[in-house]
Amino acid sequence: ISLNFILIVIILIIYNYMKHREYMGEMDALTNVMGRRLFLNYCTKCQNDRDDIDNKSKRKGWFLFIDIDWFKQINDTLGHTVGDETLKQIAESLKNIFSSYGAVGRVGGDEFAVIINEKMTKEQLEEQLKKFLLDISTILPERTVSCSIGVYHFGFPKSQKELLTRTDDALYKAKEKGRACYVILDE
Repeated sequence: ISLNFILIVIILIIYNYMKHREYMGEMDALTNVMGRRLFLNYCTKCQNDRDDIDNKSKRKGWFLFIDIDWFKQINDTLGHTVGDETLKQIAESLKNIFSSYGAVGRVGGDEFAVIINEKMTKEQLEEQLKKFLLDISTILPERTVSCSIGVYHFGFPKSQKELLTRTDDALYKAKEKGRACYVILDE
């Protein structure tokens, strides 16, 4: 019986270790935020894990795409080390501002996404976005860092495809407006 117990404990330890490794493999190693797959799975899960169906259909959330403006020029003129540090600081700023409301993920080379699944008014969101844009503007002493941000205000639940498509539309509108700004689309 003792050997069986020890064997079960060892199996549980190995299982937990493997789950932890799998989770860490889903994290973005550079910025220490969720990677694309983990983040999108989180978005689906947080919409489906809410209370009852009636409450869920009344809930609203925010989905944000954040694209660093002219990031290639930062890498090309200042070097990849400076580019990596820029990514880390932008991720840190996003986590500091939005992690208490939802989750942050890195979904591409210089693109981040945020899902806000806690109550937040449009005014509160705009205040946080302005704070974020101000925070990141001073990351580099030799140039101003900025981001274009697309925001989609949606009702739970929404498919990943719709979240990504609508938020991407808002992001491109922000870029068309001249970058260093945000555009909010409502359902």
